[in-house]
Amino acid sequence: MSFTDDLGLLIRARYSIIYIATAEEERAEAEIAACAAAQGNRAIYTWDFVDGYSGNLNDAGFGKRNPLQALELVEKLPAAAPAVFVLRDFHRFLDDIAVSRKLRNLARCLSSQPKTLVILAAQLTIPDELSETMTVLEFTLPDAAAIRQEVRQLLAATNADLPTAMVEELVRACQGLSLERIRRVLGRAIADHGSFTPADLDLILDEKRQSIRQTQILDYYPAKEQITDIGGLDNLKDWLLKRGAAFSEKARQYGLPHPRGLLLIGIQGTGKSLTAKAIAHHWHLPLLRLDVGRLFGGLVGESEARTRQMIQLAEAISPCVLWIDEIDKAFGGMDGRGDAGTASRVFGTFITWMAEKTSPVFVVATANNILTLPPEMLRRGRFDEIFFVGLPSQVDRQAIFEVHLSRLRPHTFKTFDTARLAYETPEFSGAEIEQAIVEAMHLGFSQNRDFTTDDILTAASEMVPLARTAQEQIEALQAWAAAGKARMASRSDLDPRMRPTLPDTD
Repeated sequence: MSFTDDLGLLIRARYSIIYIATAEEERAEAEIAACAAAQGNRAIYTWDFVDGYSGNLNDAGFGKRNPLQALELVEKLPAAAPAVFVLRDFHRFLDDIAVSRKLRNLARCLSSQPKTLVILAAQLTIPDELSETMTVLEFTLPDAAAIRQEVRQLLAATNADLPTAMVEELVRACQGLSLERIRRVLGRAIADHGSFTPADLDLILDEKRQSIRQTQILDYYPAKEQITDIGGLDNLKDWLLKRGAAFSEKARQYGLPHPRGLLLIGIQGTGKSLTAKAIAHHWHLPLLRLDVGRLFGGLVGESEARTRQMIQLAEAISPCVLWIDEIDKAFGGMDGRGDAGTASRVFGTFITWMAEKTSPVFVVATANNILTLPPEMLRRGRFDEIFFVGLPSQVDRQAIFEVHLSRLRPHTFKTFDTARLAYETPEFSGAEIEQAIVEAMHLGFSQNRDFTTDDILTAASEMVPLARTAQEQIEALQAWAAAGKARMASRSDLDPRMRPTLPDTD
């Protein structure tokens, strides 16, 4: 159901106090007014701390700077008079014992009266003693239909006539923004050159990056990496290429569900994060990066509210790729100790959403230590597939060398002996190969010449790869993957003869 339908149902059912957490105060009040009109044209009383009640001449200014007095107006009105009371920013007063007690008393009375209190707040903060009294109603960001209506109204106001395809492109670009931000950024374009052009899409994307950055939960990550920038991992790349059109309308008509996501497990520096960026670029989808640590706040209920905000924002921007780097560090070894079970509740909310989501949000999670992840995370239905990304084989290392060298020396990269380089670096990860090349470039630059194959080999000989320093952990991870617990990302991983062997340190 829509927000208006949900609110109307709660009003008819005589829910006493409804809490709506949203920064879009103006749009929310318009939806509430429309709902009140549909419910028998109920009177609306709107209060804020500075001006008191407004919109009704008889009570204008009543309760100014006095939240307790604002609640007293509810009792003064006739019991049979249908009304909706909108209290702006009232969450700031809920910790006051007098306000809290008054709300609980009112909740008893209003259950038999056609009156409803609606608290509008930018964030969700409900004291424990009021948790059973209030009902939280989600107010999502505008959907495509609402954005399309707003864009067309702005076009009509400026007498601009854009092709339907351009309008739809504007709508897609604006998804994830509030109506106020959409009006602001499109108004900026109108003020600049009097109309809209394809170049204005960059303004919208800049506004979207700023909006997402202000949440301090998600980052709008520019993805420029391509599938061809990944050396090796042939099985994984084939899997991704087959799903390139899975978000299209043609796929929906065929009956395909939206792809759910991908869990990439493996050794550090083997290209898991690079793959997440390449997926977004190849599928032409925005890439959102989630730092799970930012979900956890110090206040009671804040972590759960941030999790819901993250989900709401990702779904509003969808279709998109949600990248969760090193998810094992956030949810690994979780037992609920020391944080009143906050991590468990956040984890529960997150994996429930992953299993039940119908929005086209493709989750790409990476993990270095699968043994610490809860089993629920690995259950089918959370992700479409789980891939193991191991140390690259000799064939894959040669491909990685060719990718980096062709990017750094596009005209002379064929002069490098990549086969020899791959043979001489049997335990190197992709990140370590890149670092060896960088060290070789420093060596050549310091001697005022270009770097060579020998420089790379010299740099590699002086490096101690992770395969040696963390041998036990890597062996355990490889044994887990070899037992058939995950799909191999590289074809060479399927052939034991081509797997890199770890050194014997005994």
